[in-house]
Amino acid sequence: MLDERQIEEVYRILSQEMPGRTPDAKGPKGQPDAFRSCISFMLSAQSLDRNTAKAARRLFALAKTPQEMLALDDDQIAAAIKPCGLYNMKTRNIRAFCHSLLEDHGGIVPDTREGLLSLPGIGRKCADIVLSFTFGKDVIAVDTHVHRVCNRIGLTEAKTADRTAAQLEERSPAWAMADGHFWLIQFGKRVCTARAPKCPRCPVSQLCEFYAATS
Repeated sequence: MLDERQIEEVYRILSQEMPGRTPDAKGPKGQPDAFRSCISFMLSAQSLDRNTAKAARRLFALAKTPQEMLALDDDQIAAAIKPCGLYNMKTRNIRAFCHSLLEDHGGIVPDTREGLLSLPGIGRKCADIVLSFTFGKDVIAVDTHVHRVCNRIGLTEAKTADRTAAQLEERSPAWAMADGHFWLIQFGKRVCTARAPKCPRCPVSQLCEFYAATS
């Protein structure tokens, strides 16, 4: 893995080359509040973005709060979210999430990682994305792009997204935590792509372990 000085340099370069957090950044799939962000994240499992968006629109047309969600029966929820697939399992997860949210948190989505992880259906990735986007916390949320980029460059050395997130939290400089997710995800989409990464025009190639091993 890269050392502390190299990690600082990677973030410094990406901070200059990639866009940071925008003022209108919202939660997962563009949802306006923490509750709908969490539900949308559940719907997105093994689902294309367009199907997740369709399912979310249909579901939130029926219910926008945990109380309203639990007033629906299983068939209503399942019918609304059918476009995103796995709708029976996701219906069960949504109900369990809403029950726990009301019973354990008074219906308010917690703004800490520990609190979010205590809710059914919420893993580290969802918790960090909600913390970053919805609550504006200084957290580097790890999605597919961030996981790939960090382990290619050498910022981390991890087989899972959760472990990547933990290593980033340990190894990233404090000044990079607020916008690090945005720099890394845009870098993964624009330059360090899954197939045929654009190494010849990569701004951090001279620091990248993957480039050193393959050039």
